[in-house]
Amino acid sequence: MTLAPLQEHGGLRGRDRELAELEALVTRARTGTSGALVVSGAAGIGKTALLDRLVGLAAPQVRVQRMVASEPEGELAYAGLQQLCGHMLGAAAHLPPPQAAALEAAFGLRSGAPSPFLVGLAVLGLLTEAAGDRALLVVIDDAQWLDVASARAVAVAARRLEAEGVAIVLAMRTVGPDFADLPQLALEGLGNDDARALLALAVPGTIDRRVRDQLIAEAGGNPMALQELPRALSPAEIAGGYALAASLPLEHRIEASLLAQLAPLPERTRLLLLLAAADPTGDPRLLWRASALLGLGPADVDAAEQAGALTVGTRVGFRHSLVRSAVYRAASAEDRRRAHAALAEATEPGRDPDRRAWHRAAATLLPDEDVAADLERSARRARERGGVAAAAAFLTRAAELSPDPGRLARRLIAAAEAKHDAGAQDAALGLLDAAGDLPLSALQQAQVVRLRARSEYELHRDRSGPRRLLAAAQGLEGLDDTLARDTYIEALAAALYAGRLGDAGVVHDVARAILEATEDDDSDRARDLILRGQALLAVEGRAAALPTLRRALRAFRDNEPDDLELRWMWFGCQAARDLLDDDDLRALAARQVELARAEGVLTVLPIALNFQMAALLLDGRLDRFAAICDEVDAIQSVTASPLPPYGRIIGAAFRGRVEEVQARAERFLPDAQARGEGNALAAVHYAQAVVCNGAGRFADAVASARRDLAYTHEASFSARALPELVEAAVRTGDHALAAEALEHLTRVTEPEGDAWARGVTACARAQVSDDLEEAELLHRAAIDHFARGRMPLLEGRARLVYGERLRAAGDDTRAEDAREQLRAAHALLDACGAAGFAQRAARELAGTGETLRVRAPEAIANLTDQELNVARLAREGLTNRDIGARLFISARTAEYHLRKVFVKLGLSSRAELKTALAELD
Repeated sequence: MTLAPLQEHGGLRGRDRELAELEALVTRARTGTSGALVVSGAAGIGKTALLDRLVGLAAPQVRVQRMVASEPEGELAYAGLQQLCGHMLGAAAHLPPPQAAALEAAFGLRSGAPSPFLVGLAVLGLLTEAAGDRALLVVIDDAQWLDVASARAVAVAARRLEAEGVAIVLAMRTVGPDFADLPQLALEGLGNDDARALLALAVPGTIDRRVRDQLIAEAGGNPMALQELPRALSPAEIAGGYALAASLPLEHRIEASLLAQLAPLPERTRLLLLLAAADPTGDPRLLWRASALLGLGPADVDAAEQAGALTVGTRVGFRHSLVRSAVYRAASAEDRRRAHAALAEATEPGRDPDRRAWHRAAATLLPDEDVAADLERSARRARERGGVAAAAAFLTRAAELSPDPGRLARRLIAAAEAKHDAGAQDAALGLLDAAGDLPLSALQQAQVVRLRARSEYELHRDRSGPRRLLAAAQGLEGLDDTLARDTYIEALAAALYAGRLGDAGVVHDVARAILEATEDDDSDRARDLILRGQALLAVEGRAAALPTLRRALRAFRDNEPDDLELRWMWFGCQAARDLLDDDDLRALAARQVELARAEGVLTVLPIALNFQMAALLLDGRLDRFAAICDEVDAIQSVTASPLPPYGRIIGAAFRGRVEEVQARAERFLPDAQARGEGNALAAVHYAQAVVCNGAGRFADAVASARRDLAYTHEASFSARALPELVEAAVRTGDHALAAEALEHLTRVTEPEGDAWARGVTACARAQVSDDLEEAELLHRAAIDHFARGRMPLLEGRARLVYGERLRAAGDDTRAEDAREQLRAAHALLDACGAAGFAQRAARELAGTGETLRVRAPEAIANLTDQELNVARLAREGLTNRDIGARLFISARTAEYHLRKVFVKLGLSSRAELKTALAELD
């Protein structure tokens, strides 16, 4: 008995449109334009047949790299990636060092937890090298079985494809969250005519019309069902006695048909097939060793191949993944354990200890401490390589096999923590429920409470979260003080983030509890100082908190941070911002970004990058915003971080993009309201006020900024909106509101502040003042503060309002002074990329009869943001590889953009970039 080949006669009926779309993807790759496509559809719908045809059409003009993911492999970190590009590691020498190091850590070649983002970029680099001077087609079938770490790395690479000549096609049954934002091609069932034709090929003889119609209806256009279901029918049934089968899912019906065809095979051959199905590696040497342990030999392999179920070459493969799953599911539990036991014994412990541990676990029925301990060691290795999801799977199975209740509880809690860190909060809560039924120590009980509070807060982000976290922190006091402090910071951060939408009084309650818990603490550690300092700020105000916060900032800047301090350095950045300490904000944001990148701490990096964007605003570097936002988006896509997209909306606001800000606000505000995140609301209102002030829509700016007037004690974006409110209120003639906003601003800036605080206060007072002479002194003081503080964007805005004030005075003797300020304002704002404010300055200048000098040649104005970013870095002497690493693109894409820059600017070498871009500086 042999299995009939799929898609007999090579037919691909009804797939012309889908095949054309895939061919177009490969054609674009051959011209240098990369892309990715996710092909989805039910089992048997024809994904593999479509990929087979695509690969046949692509070769030999295109290099092909193909792999099939397998379900058993899904629990092993980076197992899929090793299969896809493990043989390409020789090209890692061409990667930027951080990417090469991350890839080596992922493959266990060096210690350390790799950043999934950096691993993904490394995969992009390897695929680019593999493409060489031809295009590369990467085909990943059954991608739904990729392990979490590999799926995220592949998704990062796929999202950042641009000009490498690489096409990635992923086939999966349902599209998972990692690939949801990639281009999609969903396969549907065949039409009626094609289904009839395919059925006729599967049953070439006469078939009763009613049976035919029923088969077509039941198959629902699924090609594999159309071919396999008739093979399970007897001649009598085909002739007219076919009755509708039980309502099994179609996938199971197809599997049943496949098994029926394999049933006549000898028991030894079926055991050999089970052994191959249980091994996800497809390593023929492993299959030979394991089969020998079960008393099987080459004759059994030959029989499996002759049956059309198995192929053995450089890899062991099944005709279709459904054959593998059907064989494995149909086997008895005892036979499955025998197969896994043989595979465990045949796997070399030193070479592949984690797969060996997993096979041992699958072969074990009763609790076994030796096997459980082996799994726990694998979990530790998986965590070290960044495979948190894999660590959670190992620990969960280790708990199931733990005979000792104490070890069982410890492993359940560890598994729950790993599930939490992997973003699987529901699973974490389920494990905590199981742990709650066991005898726990006081510390373990407190750990369960903490993990439950953290998981529920991540799931719901609701108003009760801060109090649950506070209770968890208090429960850890005296049991694990370090963990208690860490949880106190989480509670306070959650409370502050909720702000006005949170539980009334929760910030005060959390902060008061922190002060009581740290009353006698004289620690000089940055994390302890920032905890107490932020609590003092919340309860007693700026003056009381200032000395402690200053010590915290010094400790963050001067001392080497441990893991917890790195995690909470962003709280130091927030303190620097709230204290209006621009120098510390710049230094701390840069330091945390550098450390988080170097150590691959993706839970920290997005927050650190957001604070770096705040520092970039001070520096007037709006050109860097898009690149950082891209990085944040990429990281969030692999970590499922819920951090709101502050950078996008604020960057758009300063660039004067009114429609974009409003569109983002409409998407952002309902979610912020639903989650109870007051700080997010303030960010949106701030962005709306900025963009409206830049556009001269002062009434709209007032409407947005005044919403946060009652919450300026929360600092952050509410306080940052105060200068916007002063400016807009003055321009709308609401002097009472302007004075009220100035009073709030003075309270915020009065205790202490650097150039930003002194500058914005002087500028606001100047605008409110009725005395032109006094106002001029204040305007000039503001300009001086911003200039000395290296804040060109704010200096430009200060010059703008000063020039507008001079022009509005109507004094002809001051007209030239007004033009001088407006010219300088336009130059500064235009150079920063603050288009809205620059255009406002241009309109004022035009009113004076001033003719503006074009700031850059028209060709430069035609460069895209990415082209400008590449050109600037190339001007600084960076190689294409270094540019790619800095901008998170491939070296080939950097080269592509640089070629376009050369063409647009008429350049022939990098040396000419300095002169060509001089007008931008």
